[in-house]
Amino acid sequence: MAYQTFRQEYMQIPPVTRAYTTACVLTTAVVQLEIITPFQLYFNPELIFRNYQVWRLITNFLFFGPVGFNFLFNMIFLYRYCRMLEEGSFRGRTADFVFMFLFGGLLMTIFGLFVNLVFLGQAFTIMLVYVWSRRNPYVRMNFFGLLNFQAPFLPWVLMGFSLLLGNSIIVDLLGIAVGHIYFFLEDVFPNQPGGGRILKTPYILKAIFDTQDEDPNYNPLPEDRPGGFAWGEGQRLGG
Repeated sequence: MAYQTFRQEYMQIPPVTRAYTTACVLTTAVVQLEIITPFQLYFNPELIFRNYQVWRLITNFLFFGPVGFNFLFNMIFLYRYCRMLEEGSFRGRTADFVFMFLFGGLLMTIFGLFVNLVFLGQAFTIMLVYVWSRRNPYVRMNFFGLLNFQAPFLPWVLMGFSLLLGNSIIVDLLGIAVGHIYFFLEDVFPNQPGGGRILKTPYILKAIFDTQDEDPNYNPLPEDRPGGFAWGEGQRLGG
């Protein structure tokens, strides 16, 4: 019974969010079990282009470090904001969402050639948070019960939190930069005088991902409580 309930809840997660978060968790699991090591996963242009270890272009987005606070923190944000984007502004537009993943991943990989970053998953999470926050500018957020602010400030609050933990903010800045580029090209520039849509989802992605009818039994997260994860004492991150 418990397995069936879990399976039902799991299958109700939208497909892109389900695939990405599952891949991240499984990657961490096989590293924890010492089946593979992070040295086989990290972003290394020389190994990619000279030794043809092309899997690193993908695996560097899947590993968030060993299981601990940082891993759980990233997984919660990744799952929550990825799912809210997929169920919100990308509802019924799976191909467009996949294209955003590809565009963001490609841009981060290019930038990664010039900065000393070996794993880009955290930056990718910040990109998702940034796009969601700009598309929900009037949502009020509450961070650990300490700060109240509107959604567009969330990526910057996370960057400040990362700085307090002693982490490099280059990762956060990269995610914010890529998220802003996508948001500008997709949401701002097309509405400017003389502007137009530069980012167009390839037909092949639409043919693959947008052919199935929507499941009438699908149960999305409540959009009236964005970011609503309890953080002890009944506090919510957003909502």
